[in-house]
Amino acid sequence: MKNIITRNILTHTIKKIEGAYAPATIRAYKTNFEKFIIFCDELDECALPAKSDLVVQYIKLLTGGHLKSNSIRIAVAAIATIHKLNQTPDPTDHPEVKLELRRMYRTLGRECKQAYGITNIILQKMLKATDKNLRGIRDRVLLLIAYDSLCRRSELVSLQVEDLTLIDTLPEPSFKLRLRRSKTDQDAKGRWLYLSNETQKALNDWLKATDIQSGKIFRGIRKKGELSDGLNSSHINRIYKRLAKTSSLDPSIIKQISGHSIRVGAAQDLLLSGASLPIIMNRGRWTKPDTVMHYCKFQCKNAPDLLGICV
Repeated sequence: MKNIITRNILTHTIKKIEGAYAPATIRAYKTNFEKFIIFCDELDECALPAKSDLVVQYIKLLTGGHLKSNSIRIAVAAIATIHKLNQTPDPTDHPEVKLELRRMYRTLGRECKQAYGITNIILQKMLKATDKNLRGIRDRVLLLIAYDSLCRRSELVSLQVEDLTLIDTLPEPSFKLRLRRSKTDQDAKGRWLYLSNETQKALNDWLKATDIQSGKIFRGIRKKGELSDGLNSSHINRIYKRLAKTSSLDPSIIKQISGHSIRVGAAQDLLLSGASLPIIMNRGRWTKPDTVMHYCKFQCKNAPDLLGICV
């Protein structure tokens, strides 16, 4: 088979970029390029370097399948990245490939699935639905920090006790919380996160109840009340959905809730409060205004007097 060497090159490339990209990004590159190799094997063609007309055929195949346009865009990006990382001419730069991508978008559209925004109104219902036990104390501070900080789910689970700084110069002891690294801060310069008084109290309650001295702030809780070493990103989705169900939210809303929902809802609330686009981007650590505009699209439709902030 022509792609035995290609598979070895891919394995070497993935190892080479570990630590330089987010783990999820590396997984996406690896998975998508492996699928492209399988496609090339069936045609007895080489996947690296790949011919541009081969990529065109691949896009046509994916367009006729059950994938959405965003998934196909990611697949093509993986092909481009693996070629570039190996200093091989990028076949996706060819005009015919770009034309085929345009056809794909016209066929499938560009709309991405939007997580339902957990705005402050919904957040308050979810907070009331938290229990008085240890899990409830954890859930409460998780919701509040997520809303105040607009953290991504990966950022939430990365927060550590060592990131907390006690400010004892104020009448009431207060916390500063540092986000070490984010999707838009891969060099780990760090950012201080704003926490309201309510959130700081909830955080203090959680740390006192668990006596966590170091390591991850957010932990899983086993049946006997034992704490795990931390949470992973998928746990955030499940916690939000569980609390949404306990809050008796409409099932159609619960279905759309994800680990991004509080981040989306907090951005929408900032918009309705009159915050400018630069302020919202700064609070949420966004680098592209298009992303914020997409998040706020629903609110713009319902608040035409604020449309000027979004466009």
